[in-house]
Amino acid sequence: MVATDPQADIAAAQPSSLGLLGQLVRFALIGGFCALVDLGTYTLLTQVAGMATSPWVDVARAISFIVGTTTAFFLNRKFTFSGGRRDGKAQIGSFVLLYTVTFFVAVGVNQLMLQVLPESAWQHTLCWAVSQATATVINFVMLKWVVFREPSTEEN
Repeated sequence: MVATDPQADIAAAQPSSLGLLGQLVRFALIGGFCALVDLGTYTLLTQVAGMATSPWVDVARAISFIVGTTTAFFLNRKFTFSGGRRDGKAQIGSFVLLYTVTFFVAVGVNQLMLQVLPESAWQHTLCWAVSQATATVINFVMLKWVVFREPSTEEN
């Protein structure tokens, strides 16, 4: 296999020096940026490209989710988790599986919160925030300890 990053072997062999707190901060910053990419793509498609009506609004949401998620994968792989430079296809597959599952978790938690919380002006925003927070916690845990798992000293 040919590495496209000249320092890939060096970075993959070294454990992350960020520590858990550093990874959490980078994950949050990248997540915020990717949420803006997602929202920007969605807004562009619905407001400029004329995809604001059904069924196109759902297509726009799917496209924006994919753009935001793809951006998150590459930025977290490069800047947050040093284990992200190994196992290309398997890593991408596990990332796609994780984000597919958490997409449905987010939608389900959102729907549950809509059923549980009383109606108010803030109900939808609060439901979105709870569902997003749930998905974010799951994503961080699974990215750190499964998808971008750093090799143990026994694996080196």
